[in-house]
Amino acid sequence: MTFLGYVRPDGSVGTRNHVLVIPQGYLASKICDFVPGTKCIATANTGSGRTDRDREAISRLLIGLGRNPNAASVIVHTVSFGAGYPELAPEYIAHEISKSGKRVELIDPIKDGGIYGAMVKGIELAREMVFEASKLRREPVGDEHLSLGVKCGHSDTTSGIAGNPAVGYLYDKIVSAGGTAMFGETTEIIGAEQYVAKRAVTPELGEAILQAAALIEAKAKATGQDIRTVNPVPSNIKGGISSLEEKSLGAIHKAGSAPIQGVLKYGERPSGKGLYYVDNWMSSSSIFAGYAASGANIVMFQLGGGGLPGHSVLSPCPAGVTPQLWVTGNPKTYAMARSSIDYYSGTVIEGTETPEEAGERFYRTIIDIASGTLARTETINHSDPIEVYLQDPMF
Repeated sequence: MTFLGYVRPDGSVGTRNHVLVIPQGYLASKICDFVPGTKCIATANTGSGRTDRDREAISRLLIGLGRNPNAASVIVHTVSFGAGYPELAPEYIAHEISKSGKRVELIDPIKDGGIYGAMVKGIELAREMVFEASKLRREPVGDEHLSLGVKCGHSDTTSGIAGNPAVGYLYDKIVSAGGTAMFGETTEIIGAEQYVAKRAVTPELGEAILQAAALIEAKAKATGQDIRTVNPVPSNIKGGISSLEEKSLGAIHKAGSAPIQGVLKYGERPSGKGLYYVDNWMSSSSIFAGYAASGANIVMFQLGGGGLPGHSVLSPCPAGVTPQLWVTGNPKTYAMARSSIDYYSGTVIEGTETPEEAGERFYRTIIDIASGTLARTETINHSDPIEVYLQDPMF
Protein backbone atom coordinates (compact mmCIF):
# COMPACT_ATOMS: atom_id res chain seq x y z
CA MET A 1 0.00 0.00 0.00
CA THR A 2 1.06 3.61 -0.39
CA PHE A 3 0.59 6.88 1.45
CA LEU A 4 0.91 10.47 0.27
CA GLY A 5 4.05 12.09 1.63
CA TYR A 6 6.58 14.87 1.08
CA VAL A 7 9.75 13.51 -0.53
CA ARG A 8 12.87 15.22 0.86
CA PRO A 9 16.27 15.74 -0.81
CA ASP A 10 17.86 12.92 1.23
CA GLY A 11 15.19 10.42 0.14
CA SER A 12 13.27 10.44 3.41
CA VAL A 13 9.54 11.16 3.33
CA GLY A 14 7.60 13.51 5.58
CA THR A 15 4.03 13.09 6.72
CA ARG A 16 3.98 16.82 7.55
CA ASN A 17 5.56 19.92 6.03
CA HIS A 18 6.65 22.30 8.81
CA VAL A 19 9.31 24.97 9.09
CA LEU A 20 11.19 24.32 12.34
CA VAL A 21 12.79 27.03 14.52
CA ILE A 22 15.38 25.78 17.05
CA PRO A 23 16.40 25.82 19.81
CA GLN A 24 13.71 26.97 22.26
CA GLY A 25 13.48 30.42 23.80
CA TYR A 26 12.00 33.87 23.35
CA LEU A 27 13.29 34.42 19.82
CA ALA A 28 12.02 31.10 18.49
CA SER A 29 8.64 31.44 20.17
CA LYS A 30 8.03 34.93 18.78
CA ILE A 31 8.90 33.87 15.24
CA CYS A 32 6.51 30.94 15.54
CA ASP A 33 3.80 33.11 17.09
CA PHE A 34 3.99 35.44 14.10
CA VAL A 35 4.29 32.95 11.22
CA PRO A 36 1.79 30.08 10.75
CA GLY A 37 3.31 26.89 9.41
CA THR A 38 6.28 27.06 11.79
CA LYS A 39 7.07 24.86 14.77
CA CYS A 40 9.13 25.62 17.86
CA ILE A 41 10.41 23.01 20.35
CA ALA A 42 10.18 24.10 24.00
CA THR A 43 12.76 22.75 26.46
CA ALA A 44 14.81 24.29 29.24
CA ASN A 45 17.83 22.06 28.59
CA THR A 46 20.66 24.18 27.15
CA GLY A 47 23.63 22.01 28.11
CA SER A 48 25.00 24.29 30.81
CA GLY A 49 26.25 22.32 33.80
CA ARG A 50 25.83 19.02 32.00
CA THR A 51 28.26 16.18 31.36
CA ASP A 52 29.72 15.32 27.96
CA ARG A 53 27.20 12.52 27.54
CA ASP A 54 24.22 14.74 28.32
CA ARG A 55 25.42 17.57 26.09
CA GLU A 56 25.83 15.09 23.25
CA ALA A 57 22.25 13.92 23.87
CA ILE A 58 20.94 17.50 23.61
CA SER A 59 22.96 18.07 20.45
CA ARG A 60 21.77 14.80 18.95
CA LEU A 61 18.17 15.74 19.75
CA LEU A 62 18.35 19.19 18.12
CA ILE A 63 20.13 17.91 15.02
CA GLY A 64 17.76 14.97 14.72
CA LEU A 65 14.67 17.16 15.01
CA GLY A 66 16.07 19.44 12.30
CA ARG A 67 16.72 16.46 10.05
CA ASN A 68 13.30 14.90 10.68
CA PRO A 69 11.54 14.43 7.32
CA ASN A 70 8.51 16.35 8.59
CA ALA A 71 10.58 19.55 8.62
CA ALA A 72 10.80 21.13 5.17
CA SER A 73 13.40 23.68 6.29
CA VAL A 74 14.95 24.93 9.52
CA ILE A 75 15.95 28.19 11.20
CA VAL A 76 18.67 27.90 13.85
CA HIS A 77 19.23 30.85 16.20
CA THR A 78 22.20 31.54 18.45
CA VAL A 79 20.36 32.47 21.66
CA SER A 80 20.25 30.00 24.60
CA PHE A 81 23.01 27.66 23.50
CA GLY A 82 24.92 26.40 26.50
CA ALA A 83 28.23 27.91 27.54
CA GLY A 84 30.04 27.66 24.20
CA TYR A 85 30.42 23.88 24.04
CA PRO A 86 31.37 22.87 20.46
CA GLU A 87 28.76 20.11 20.21
CA LEU A 88 26.09 22.75 20.91
CA ALA A 89 27.52 25.51 18.72
CA PRO A 90 24.73 26.90 16.48
CA GLU A 91 27.01 26.69 13.44
CA TYR A 92 27.64 23.01 14.14
CA ILE A 93 23.92 22.27 14.65
CA ALA A 94 23.04 24.08 11.40
CA HIS A 95 25.81 22.34 9.45
CA GLU A 96 24.77 18.88 10.60
CA ILE A 97 21.13 19.53 9.73
CA SER A 98 22.10 20.85 6.29
CA LYS A 99 23.60 17.44 5.44
CA SER A 100 20.00 16.33 4.84
CA GLY A 101 19.88 18.67 1.85
CA LYS A 102 17.12 20.88 3.23
CA ARG A 103 17.41 24.64 3.57
CA VAL A 104 18.89 25.77 6.89
CA GLU A 105 19.26 29.43 7.93
CA LEU A 106 21.19 30.86 10.89
CA ILE A 107 20.17 34.04 12.73
CA ASP A 108 22.39 35.80 15.26
CA PRO A 109 21.41 38.89 17.30
CA ILE A 110 25.06 39.99 17.39
CA LYS A 111 25.22 40.10 13.59
CA ASP A 112 21.59 40.89 12.84
CA GLY A 113 20.99 44.09 14.79
CA GLY A 114 20.24 42.80 18.27
CA ILE A 115 17.37 40.65 19.45
CA TYR A 116 14.74 42.74 17.63
CA GLY A 117 16.76 42.81 14.41
CA ALA A 118 17.19 39.04 14.61
CA MET A 119 13.48 38.67 15.26
CA VAL A 120 12.61 40.68 12.15
CA LYS A 121 15.09 38.69 10.07
CA GLY A 122 13.74 35.43 11.50
CA ILE A 123 10.15 36.38 10.69
CA GLU A 124 11.12 37.36 7.15
CA LEU A 125 13.00 34.10 6.65
CA ALA A 126 10.21 32.04 8.19
CA ARG A 127 7.59 33.60 5.93
CA GLU A 128 9.74 32.91 2.90
CA MET A 129 10.42 29.33 3.96
CA VAL A 130 6.76 28.63 4.73
CA PHE A 131 5.84 30.00 1.31
CA GLU A 132 8.44 27.73 -0.31
CA ALA A 133 7.15 24.75 1.67
CA SER A 134 3.59 25.47 0.56
CA LYS A 135 4.63 24.82 -3.04
CA LEU A 136 5.60 21.24 -2.23
CA ARG A 137 3.06 18.56 -3.06
CA ARG A 138 2.42 15.14 -1.55
CA GLU A 139 3.43 12.18 -3.70
CA PRO A 140 2.45 8.48 -3.55
CA VAL A 141 5.19 6.53 -1.75
CA GLY A 142 5.52 3.04 -0.33
CA ASP A 143 5.21 1.90 3.28
CA GLU A 144 9.00 1.50 3.45
CA HIS A 145 9.11 5.26 4.05
CA LEU A 146 7.12 5.03 7.28
CA SER A 147 9.09 5.35 10.50
CA LEU A 148 7.11 4.84 13.70
CA GLY A 149 7.77 5.27 17.41
CA VAL A 150 5.60 4.07 20.29
CA LYS A 151 5.32 4.23 24.05
CA CYS A 152 2.69 2.74 26.34
CA GLY A 153 1.45 4.26 29.54
CA HIS A 154 -1.24 4.21 32.26
CA SER A 155 -0.88 0.46 31.75
CA ASP A 156 -3.64 -1.88 32.88
CA THR A 157 -4.92 -5.33 31.95
CA THR A 158 -6.23 -4.11 28.58
CA SER A 159 -2.74 -2.95 27.60
CA GLY A 160 -1.38 -6.48 27.28
CA ILE A 161 -4.64 -8.03 26.03
CA ALA A 162 -5.65 -5.65 23.22
CA GLY A 163 -3.80 -2.30 23.17
CA ASN A 164 -0.15 -3.31 22.80
CA PRO A 165 -0.86 -6.38 20.62
CA ALA A 166 -2.61 -4.06 18.11
CA VAL A 167 0.54 -1.94 17.93
CA GLY A 168 2.60 -5.12 17.55
CA TYR A 169 0.46 -6.20 14.59
CA LEU A 170 0.97 -2.78 13.00
CA TYR A 171 4.73 -2.92 13.62
CA ASP A 172 5.04 -6.35 12.02
CA LYS A 173 3.16 -5.12 8.96
CA ILE A 174 5.28 -1.97 8.56
CA VAL A 175 8.57 -3.83 9.11
CA SER A 176 7.62 -6.57 6.63
CA ALA A 177 6.91 -3.82 4.07
CA GLY A 178 10.44 -2.43 4.53
CA GLY A 179 9.62 0.35 6.97
CA THR A 180 11.14 1.31 10.32
CA ALA A 181 9.66 0.81 13.79
CA MET A 182 11.11 1.82 17.16
CA PHE A 183 10.19 0.86 20.71
CA GLY A 184 11.94 1.25 24.06
CA GLU A 185 11.26 2.38 27.63
CA THR A 186 14.02 0.44 29.35
CA THR A 187 12.25 0.59 32.73
CA GLU A 188 9.31 -1.12 31.03
CA ILE A 189 11.17 -4.25 29.88
CA ILE A 190 12.65 -5.21 33.27
CA GLY A 191 11.32 -8.65 34.10
CA ALA A 192 10.95 -9.45 30.40
CA GLU A 193 14.38 -8.34 29.16
CA GLN A 194 15.44 -11.93 28.40
CA TYR A 195 12.56 -12.29 25.94
CA VAL A 196 13.46 -9.00 24.24
CA ALA A 197 17.17 -9.87 24.06
CA LYS A 198 16.44 -13.21 22.35
CA ARG A 199 14.93 -11.31 19.43
CA ALA A 200 18.15 -9.43 18.65
CA VAL A 201 19.82 -10.36 15.36
CA THR A 202 23.20 -10.87 17.05
CA PRO A 203 24.28 -12.00 20.54
CA GLU A 204 26.07 -8.66 20.97
CA LEU A 205 22.84 -6.74 20.44
CA GLY A 206 21.04 -9.02 22.85
CA GLU A 207 23.70 -8.39 25.46
CA ALA A 208 23.36 -4.62 24.92
CA ILE A 209 19.64 -4.87 25.73
CA LEU A 210 20.35 -6.87 28.88
CA GLN A 211 23.01 -4.37 29.95
CA ALA A 212 20.64 -1.43 29.45
CA ALA A 213 18.07 -3.06 31.73
CA ALA A 214 20.72 -4.01 34.32
CA LEU A 215 22.05 -0.44 34.40
CA ILE A 216 18.62 1.02 35.12
CA GLU A 217 18.04 -1.51 37.87
CA ALA A 218 21.45 -0.72 39.38
CA LYS A 219 20.73 3.02 39.30
CA ALA A 220 17.49 2.43 41.17
CA LYS A 221 19.25 0.33 43.82
CA ALA A 222 21.91 3.04 44.23
CA THR A 223 19.14 5.35 45.49
CA GLY A 224 17.92 2.75 47.96
CA GLN A 225 14.98 1.75 45.77
CA ASP A 226 14.24 -1.64 44.22
CA ILE A 227 12.54 -0.97 40.89
CA ARG A 228 10.82 -4.35 41.11
CA THR A 229 8.95 -3.19 44.20
CA VAL A 230 8.21 0.46 43.31
CA ASN A 231 7.00 -0.48 39.82
CA PRO A 232 4.18 -1.11 38.93
CA VAL A 233 2.95 2.22 40.26
CA PRO A 234 -0.35 2.55 42.16
CA SER A 235 -2.38 3.41 39.04
CA ASN A 236 -1.08 0.25 37.33
CA ILE A 237 -2.06 -1.83 40.34
CA LYS A 238 -5.49 -0.23 40.36
CA GLY A 239 -5.78 -1.23 36.69
CA GLY A 240 -5.21 -4.91 37.56
CA ILE A 241 -1.43 -5.36 37.16
CA SER A 242 0.13 -7.25 40.06
CA SER A 243 3.88 -7.27 39.32
CA LEU A 244 6.61 -5.61 37.27
CA GLU A 245 7.08 -8.81 35.29
CA GLU A 246 3.39 -8.86 34.39
CA LYS A 247 3.53 -5.21 33.34
CA SER A 248 6.66 -5.73 31.22
CA LEU A 249 5.33 -8.85 29.52
CA GLY A 250 2.30 -6.83 28.45
CA ALA A 251 4.40 -3.84 27.41
CA ILE A 252 6.70 -5.73 25.04
CA HIS A 253 3.72 -6.86 22.92
CA LYS A 254 3.88 -3.43 21.26
CA ALA A 255 7.13 -4.49 19.55
CA GLY A 256 5.45 -7.21 17.49
CA SER A 257 7.52 -10.25 16.53
CA ALA A 258 10.16 -8.99 14.07
CA PRO A 259 13.88 -9.42 14.86
CA ILE A 260 15.57 -6.43 16.51
CA GLN A 261 18.11 -4.90 14.14
CA GLY A 262 19.88 -2.54 16.53
CA VAL A 263 19.99 -0.80 19.91
CA LEU A 264 19.84 3.00 19.70
CA LYS A 265 20.74 5.79 22.08
CA TYR A 266 18.13 8.44 22.80
CA GLY A 267 17.68 10.47 19.60
CA GLU A 268 20.04 8.29 17.55
CA ARG A 269 19.05 7.54 13.97
CA PRO A 270 18.71 3.91 12.82
CA SER A 271 21.36 2.70 10.39
CA GLY A 272 18.79 0.90 8.25
CA LYS A 273 15.24 -0.38 8.12
CA GLY A 274 13.44 -2.78 10.44
CA LEU A 275 12.70 -2.95 14.17
CA TYR A 276 14.96 -1.08 16.62
CA TYR A 277 15.17 -0.99 20.39
CA VAL A 278 15.78 2.48 21.88
CA ASP A 279 17.37 2.82 25.30
CA ASN A 280 15.12 5.65 26.47
CA TRP A 281 12.99 6.72 29.38
CA MET A 282 9.24 6.28 29.78
CA SER A 283 8.30 9.99 30.10
CA SER A 284 6.12 11.01 27.15
CA SER A 285 7.58 14.53 27.32
CA SER A 286 10.98 13.10 26.37
CA ILE A 287 10.34 9.90 24.47
CA PHE A 288 8.35 11.34 21.56
CA ALA A 289 10.92 14.04 20.87
CA GLY A 290 13.61 11.35 20.97
CA TYR A 291 11.75 9.26 18.41
CA ALA A 292 11.29 12.33 16.20
CA ALA A 293 15.03 13.00 16.43
CA SER A 294 15.57 9.37 15.36
CA GLY A 295 13.54 10.09 12.24
CA ALA A 296 10.03 8.95 13.19
CA ASN A 297 7.41 10.58 11.00
CA ILE A 298 4.55 9.32 13.21
CA VAL A 299 4.52 8.52 16.94
CA MET A 300 1.84 7.01 19.15
CA PHE A 301 0.89 6.64 22.81
CA GLN A 302 -0.81 3.33 23.60
CA LEU A 303 -2.95 4.19 26.62
CA GLY A 304 -4.34 1.87 29.27
CA GLY A 305 -6.58 3.56 31.77
CA GLY A 306 -5.12 3.59 35.27
CA GLY A 307 -4.87 7.16 36.57
CA LEU A 308 -6.47 8.74 33.49
CA PRO A 309 -7.88 12.19 34.30
CA GLY A 310 -11.64 12.47 34.15
CA HIS A 311 -11.83 14.55 30.99
CA SER A 312 -11.56 14.03 27.25
CA VAL A 313 -8.62 16.32 26.34
CA LEU A 314 -5.28 14.53 26.27
CA SER A 315 -1.96 16.38 26.12
CA PRO A 316 -0.59 17.17 22.65
CA CYS A 317 2.74 15.81 21.52
CA PRO A 318 5.86 17.70 22.60
CA ALA A 319 7.78 16.34 19.58
CA GLY A 320 6.56 19.32 17.56
CA VAL A 321 7.25 18.18 14.02
CA THR A 322 5.76 14.70 14.35
CA PRO A 323 2.04 13.88 14.67
CA GLN A 324 1.15 11.85 17.75
CA LEU A 325 -1.76 9.43 17.94
CA TRP A 326 -3.52 8.48 21.16
CA VAL A 327 -4.63 4.84 20.94
CA THR A 328 -6.23 2.54 23.49
CA GLY A 329 -7.68 -0.91 24.00
CA ASN A 330 -9.59 0.09 27.14
CA PRO A 331 -13.38 0.51 26.66
CA LYS A 332 -13.66 2.86 29.67
CA THR A 333 -10.81 5.05 28.46
CA TYR A 334 -12.34 5.23 25.00
CA ALA A 335 -15.74 6.21 26.40
CA MET A 336 -14.15 8.89 28.57
CA ALA A 337 -11.82 10.40 25.96
CA ARG A 338 -13.44 9.55 22.64
CA SER A 339 -12.76 13.00 21.15
CA SER A 340 -9.03 12.53 21.76
CA ILE A 341 -8.58 8.89 20.71
CA ASP A 342 -7.39 8.19 17.14
CA TYR A 343 -7.69 4.41 17.27
CA TYR A 344 -9.49 1.93 19.52
CA SER A 345 -8.62 -1.79 19.75
CA GLY A 346 -11.02 -2.65 22.58
CA THR A 347 -13.24 -4.21 19.92
CA VAL A 348 -11.12 -7.35 20.41
CA ILE A 349 -12.15 -7.47 24.08
CA GLU A 350 -15.77 -6.76 23.14
CA GLY A 351 -15.70 -9.58 20.58
CA THR A 352 -16.73 -7.46 17.59
CA GLU A 353 -13.36 -7.79 15.76
CA THR A 354 -10.61 -10.35 15.57
CA PRO A 355 -7.09 -9.15 16.45
CA GLU A 356 -6.23 -9.29 12.74
CA GLU A 357 -9.25 -7.17 11.77
CA ALA A 358 -8.44 -4.63 14.46
CA GLY A 359 -4.81 -4.57 13.33
CA GLU A 360 -5.75 -3.93 9.71
CA ARG A 361 -8.00 -1.07 10.80
CA PHE A 362 -5.07 0.39 12.74
CA TYR A 363 -2.90 0.14 9.65
CA ARG A 364 -5.47 2.04 7.59
CA THR A 365 -5.60 4.73 10.29
CA ILE A 366 -1.82 5.15 10.11
CA ILE A 367 -1.95 5.44 6.31
CA ASP A 368 -4.66 8.11 6.57
CA ILE A 369 -2.70 10.17 9.08
CA ALA A 370 0.54 9.73 7.14
CA SER A 371 -1.30 11.09 4.10
CA GLY A 372 -2.49 14.24 5.86
CA THR A 373 -5.49 13.44 8.05
CA LEU A 374 -4.88 15.22 11.36
CA ALA A 375 -4.21 13.31 14.55
CA ARG A 376 -6.51 14.50 17.33
CA THR A 377 -3.61 16.16 19.17
CA GLU A 378 -2.95 18.29 16.09
CA THR A 379 -6.32 19.98 16.51
CA ILE A 380 -5.18 21.61 19.79
CA ASN A 381 -2.88 24.64 19.63
CA HIS A 382 -0.70 23.61 22.56
CA SER A 383 2.42 21.53 23.12
CA ASP A 384 3.99 20.52 26.41
CA PRO A 385 7.73 21.24 26.89
CA ILE A 386 10.25 18.51 26.15
CA GLU A 387 11.93 16.87 29.10
CA VAL A 388 15.16 15.75 27.41
CA TYR A 389 16.35 12.32 28.57
CA LEU A 390 19.54 13.24 30.43
CA GLN A 391 21.22 10.56 32.54
CA ASP A 392 23.82 12.39 34.61
CA PRO A 393 23.68 14.89 37.51
CA MET A 394 24.17 18.61 36.96
CA PHE A 395 27.39 20.28 38.09
